[in-house]
Amino acid sequence: MGSQEEIKIENDFILIRFQNDGNENYHVKRHVNQGLIQFHFGIKGKAKFVFNEGGYALDLKDEKALLFYNPQKELPLNLELAPTTWVISVIISIQKFHALFSNETGSIPFLSAENKDRKYYTESDISPSMAIVLSQLFHYNLNPSIKNLYYKGKGYELLSLYFNRSEDPDAEQCPFLIDEENVMKIKKAKEIIITNMAEPPGLEELAEQVGLSLKKLKMGFKQIYGDTVYGFLLDYKMDYARQLLDSGSYNVNEVGLKIGYSTGSHFIAAFKKKFATTPKKYLMSINPNT
Repeated sequence: MGSQEEIKIENDFILIRFQNDGNENYHVKRHVNQGLIQFHFGIKGKAKFVFNEGGYALDLKDEKALLFYNPQKELPLNLELAPTTWVISVIISIQKFHALFSNETGSIPFLSAENKDRKYYTESDISPSMAIVLSQLFHYNLNPSIKNLYYKGKGYELLSLYFNRSEDPDAEQCPFLIDEENVMKIKKAKEIIITNMAEPPGLEELAEQVGLSLKKLKMGFKQIYGDTVYGFLLDYKMDYARQLLDSGSYNVNEVGLKIGYSTGSHFIAAFKKKFATTPKKYLMSINPNT
């Protein structure tokens, strides 16, 4: 179920969407020329970058971004995506990137004169405004004839937001103010339903708790997470159920109860729909002696 789509925006400027909706890890290896800057954005799930033929690894977590730049050597892409993981990567040449910030290089650490020949690795949070653009890149549904133009615009927008470290929530002129507030509320809604997965609140109650209208909650959740509120929660519960089974500490009935199923048959049906096997058969596959 793992897949990747590479979009060439311009020469030396590409965007890659990695998506693993399967049940097993998905590995990607790709050559990357020297002198290219790599931006990697963890949209959901967990990914891992492997360097030096397995000698070193770096995690890319949910809602985190990594930047890699090494002018001294090539940094091939060796990426492992865990199940239900989405990642977007942007790879751009230092020359093209430098031209974008020709008058502002002092504000970009690895473009400063003293750092131009040094390697640069950093992790940062994905801001609410970046999360919106990343979601739009994953849920593109416009006419195919303008796809490249759309991605080009969004690619540049993503880079500009990445380096916008002065996002002031009190700045009225900020064009992303309303969206950022809504995104934070929708992320809070996600936290609430995960925390209360066994007995989640109703949609109207959830909307009231986070301070959004029901319509904005539904539309925003679909935009950011690509699913309805309860569709997202069901996927999360099934993945969590599988982790509990993997731990070997719980039987099928106990797992069902922990994630909110009072009836075992309903849990078994939901698990089978998600993973094409029953919880009991899954347990037997990972532990034949069960």
